[in-house]
Amino acid sequence: MQDKIKQLWRQIRNGDQKALARAITLVENELPGYDDLLLQLPETEKTNVIGITGPPGAGKSTLVNALLHHWLNENKKIAVIAVDPSSPFNYGALLGDRIRMNEFYTNPNVFIRSLASRGTLGGLNSKIIEITDVVKNAGYDLVLVETVGVGQSEIDIAGLADCTIVTLVPEGGDVVQTLKAGIMEIANMFVVNKADRDEANALYNNLRILVHEKADGDKEIPVLKTIATSHTGIAELANEITTYLEAGKTNERMAYLLADKCWQLLQEKRMKNINRKVLQAALAEALQQPGFNLYRFVQDFDAAQKSIR
Repeated sequence: MQDKIKQLWRQIRNGDQKALARAITLVENELPGYDDLLLQLPETEKTNVIGITGPPGAGKSTLVNALLHHWLNENKKIAVIAVDPSSPFNYGALLGDRIRMNEFYTNPNVFIRSLASRGTLGGLNSKIIEITDVVKNAGYDLVLVETVGVGQSEIDIAGLADCTIVTLVPEGGDVVQTLKAGIMEIANMFVVNKADRDEANALYNNLRILVHEKADGDKEIPVLKTIATSHTGIAELANEITTYLEAGKTNERMAYLLADKCWQLLQEKRMKNINRKVLQAALAEALQQPGFNLYRFVQDFDAAQKSIR
């Protein structure tokens, strides 16, 4: 198995998109060999991750399309990870952002993968950290991660991305109320998309005022206007992203996200040998005993499992 994984890594590093797709499937579905793949993960390349988030209907996918056009004209290689809402029936990606990006299907400099959120809070996929690490080692200049667009709970992207863009639209409601939402605390820059619509200037000006008040002596968070459908303002946005990345700011939120991931992985490893049916049977038997105490039962059951290991 390890030889196959090493071969898969060689193919990924050589730009084989099919190998990359296989690796992502391996990790996302925890298929045999996925842990070996992650353990053999090369030292993570310094490939920047750009997060694009915002409420549904803000034009996130259209913005990604426009940025792809811009960066491809600069001869860059781009990977896109688009997280979609899940189907309630089969947990697959419901919207399928690749359909909206079909013009890039055959472009060797673009890799696009849709992931289902599968009910995960935070606007991402439960394996997004692992998948992003794999993609970062595939030789792309940038990795774009587009989130579901679910609102206030969509904050994990701030820990994952080196630069997080919050996309808003004029009809998104009262901007002050919107800024109170947790999602507004994660922005490295704001984009007012569909800026040709009514109230766009009002939203832009209100954002400028609010980021100025929030600056507290630091550089203000940039606020930009775009019309993604016509690529208006896209060059300015791309330049602002480059400027931010070149500043090399440390993403302090990443430690929080990775700590949560470590906690999750440790829980999975410790629970790996726990059989739920065995646990249920032991609990049913213990319930028949006088003086049953759930917490003492858990302590005793855990001790018994450790002695078996």
